[in-house]
Amino acid sequence: MLSPLRVTVAGVEFRNPVIAASGTFGFGREYGELYPLSELGGISCKGTTLHARPGNPPPRVTETPGGMLNAVGLQNPGVEHFIREDLPWLSRQGTRIIANVAGSAVEDYCRTAELLNDTSVDMVELNISCPNVKEGGVQFGVTAEGVAGVTGAVRRVCKKPLMVKLSPNVTDIGEMAAAAESAGADAVSLINTLTGMRVDIRTRRPIIHNNTGGLSGPAVLPVALRMVWQASQRVKIPIVGLGGIATWQDAVEMLLCGASAIQVGTAIFTDPYAPLKIRDGLLAYLEENGIRSVSELTGGVRPW
Repeated sequence: MLSPLRVTVAGVEFRNPVIAASGTFGFGREYGELYPLSELGGISCKGTTLHARPGNPPPRVTETPGGMLNAVGLQNPGVEHFIREDLPWLSRQGTRIIANVAGSAVEDYCRTAELLNDTSVDMVELNISCPNVKEGGVQFGVTAEGVAGVTGAVRRVCKKPLMVKLSPNVTDIGEMAAAAESAGADAVSLINTLTGMRVDIRTRRPIIHNNTGGLSGPAVLPVALRMVWQASQRVKIPIVGLGGIATWQDAVEMLLCGASAIQVGTAIFTDPYAPLKIRDGLLAYLEENGIRSVSELTGGVRPW
């Protein structure tokens, strides 16, 4: 008998809809000491670039009311190290592996995706909330042209299912989702972090050395729900919803707003078992309400 939690996104079947979000789970080794990673639907690995990156200088993380700010700066060992050192271990863990790919030029994204073509990763997730060094540092994901440009370029060389992670720092999230879809994305994930800032009133300096950082955590959930709902009105491809999900109730809301699966990020920092609690809560909710498949929740919200 098939599990009622089983979902399919862009042709990839997940044991359950709960995926660890990129940047919050590393490459899974530390959490693998706490529970079998096969308990998760999947893992979106730490953002990976063509070459190793040291990240931003500290301080680069601070708490905020209802969440946290981070400007880690995509610290990672590079895609070849990921393929050589991390992926063989990950491939034995019995869960879906999503490679989150970042870059500072379209060519970087393309080359990184190409190197992943003949590996065991199940899906590529494009992090387009990165400054485009060839376009004056403007993020790829803040214009429809930028979204379509990088998505289309990677689509031409990427053999894996391609999911585009959208930035919320835009005027029309539906337009961005549609641009990704038209350029060949198999799915979209949203939202990435909202740009925020905190100031130390004693030194008068921003608390984050980068001055600004990405806001995540429960504070952003209402924004994420709204954007997933809006994107779902514009695209036919699957949506993976994330942003502030900390409980199974949050996950149900996200699914009702149009998500086919969800990612859990900041909640893991305060409770490493949060993804498993969310999974178990979802299953109990389905059983209590006589719902045969979690996919029946997707897009089930009834707007006034």
